[in-house]
Amino acid sequence: MQIFGVDIGGSGIKGAPVDLDRGDLTEERFKVLTPHPATPDGVADGVKEVVGHFGWTGPVGITFPGVVTGGSTIRTAANVDKSWVDKDARALFSERLDGLPVTVLNDADAAGVAEMRFGAGRDRGGTVLVLTFGTGIGSALFVDGVLVPNTELGHLELNGHDAEKRASTKAKEDQQLTWEHWARRVQKYLAHVEMLFSPELYIIGGGVSRKAAKFLPHIEGIRAEIVPAQLQNNAGIVGAAMSAAKGE
Repeated sequence: MQIFGVDIGGSGIKGAPVDLDRGDLTEERFKVLTPHPATPDGVADGVKEVVGHFGWTGPVGITFPGVVTGGSTIRTAANVDKSWVDKDARALFSERLDGLPVTVLNDADAAGVAEMRFGAGRDRGGTVLVLTFGTGIGSALFVDGVLVPNTELGHLELNGHDAEKRASTKAKEDQQLTWEHWARRVQKYLAHVEMLFSPELYIIGGGVSRKAAKFLPHIEGIRAEIVPAQLQNNAGIVGAAMSAAKGE
């Protein structure tokens, strides 16, 4: 079974058809830059371009970098334009996609459900946290395989700042941190989250998961097991498609 998935990030909008039996893309993903400012109309145009690139005419799952309630209403917009707040995202995207059926969910939640089904979290019980490092830090919390949606733990306070302002991949790039220096910041963040949730497993996702060997060896003193995401930066696309298949 194939369903289309779109992953909206702070820097890019990417998508592809997904084989839901294998949890993998059936074609090379297509990406456009996220517009700045990332207004609803601008982002919707980007989604339309990505979906149109493949000539897709079926259901579409779409991730959003913020809290999504009721499968449609945007509640937070930390890394996109604030005009998204209270927007009916499902109606906007469906209209822009000429009436195609659309589902919308938090981006990290999408990556998390994909990793739990097809990746590093498969068959893992207990408390598992999937953390996606990119423009911000996304989080997906699972208890015995069940998602607790919209946790947004990247906005926990760390050293007087939003954690993602200190420990995201964007923070590393903007502040020109070495891998070791950045890993120490990530370690402090993981320790803080561990104090609150006591996970048995951390799955580190986002594009940085491809370079896990550069920073994971520098992270010490964390009780939970820490592993890189297996689906890497495709997890959001796969999870979005999974959500669309369920009609959520």
